[in-house]
Amino acid sequence: MSFKVSVQPAGRDFPVEPGQTILDAALEAGMILPYSCRNGTCSTCRGRVVSGSYEAGPAPDRILDAADRARGYTLLCQARPTSDVVIEAEEVRMSGDIVVRKMPVRVQALAPLATDVMEITLQLPSAEAFRFQPGQYLDFLFKDGRRRSYSMACAQAVDHRVQLHLRHQPGGFLTDRVFGCGEEPLKARDILRIEGPLGSFFLREDALPIVFLASGTGFAPIKAMIEDMIARGDPRPAVLYWGGRRPGDLYQADLARGWEARLPGFRFVPVVSEARPEDAWTGRAGWVHEAVMADLPDLSGHQVYACGAPAMVESARRDFVQRCGLSLSMFYADAFTTEADRAEVQA
Repeated sequence: MSFKVSVQPAGRDFPVEPGQTILDAALEAGMILPYSCRNGTCSTCRGRVVSGSYEAGPAPDRILDAADRARGYTLLCQARPTSDVVIEAEEVRMSGDIVVRKMPVRVQALAPLATDVMEITLQLPSAEAFRFQPGQYLDFLFKDGRRRSYSMACAQAVDHRVQLHLRHQPGGFLTDRVFGCGEEPLKARDILRIEGPLGSFFLREDALPIVFLASGTGFAPIKAMIEDMIARGDPRPAVLYWGGRRPGDLYQADLARGWEARLPGFRFVPVVSEARPEDAWTGRAGWVHEAVMADLPDLSGHQVYACGAPAMVESARRDFVQRCGLSLSMFYADAFTTEADRAEVQA
């Protein structure tokens, strides 16, 4: 027997099967709620259960603070209703020509961007256009049921090709192959299978000034968004704070600096947290989200788009809202989770 999920303030409802998560049921019904990792390691899908019973799973206790949980907030990618439920959650509006599909792709090229970052160009089927919002991601699908998620690092598919940025995670199921460490190295012309586009991380139409916040390869979807702004001549003021442990982690810093000349009102602020004397680093130092707060102590009236490690994203979300006056509804994020992150939440 299925249950009914009613969504406020959208005034929409959809069925959910026993054992199915609210998020999966919503997506199956064609309703997009905010989401990113889909495995309980970030809080993008945070929503409030107004009434009804459900199984929350262990993830909310680790991800959400006690005050949020006491007010009925949970993670919709983990919540499994055991009765009809009413929830409060934002409905994400997306262009009608964006359709999630599964398809084969060919590896067209692998190009190192740093010692531990590879750009992969995928050749998509030419029979049908692959449309996505800059900032969204795709999943690689493997025969054993495993999935790996990576954001498009381009604003659109040009000549049916998209680019991804993959950082090597030693022991990683896919990245070991990409960096030639696995038993079956990935190479040009290999065929893989993907599903996409996925996620609710993309620019909203608004006149508010924008703060982009990235750590590591969280730069990839931000790159797609900014290049889309350049292509459209978006006049909004925007600043990108990109953080890494060492200067080499900011693997396309020259590209980001070049955007300042191409997009009026845009600034780039690189931040390094663990610079060594041999780096000769003279730029900003420390945690990247703290650099934002030092420069912009009042974030009311801003939009923030944050992408990177879950710890960075959650620290930014908490501190920007509690200490800088940012409206929580103006914080959009995509947390890049590893298998180690997922294992910790599921432990």
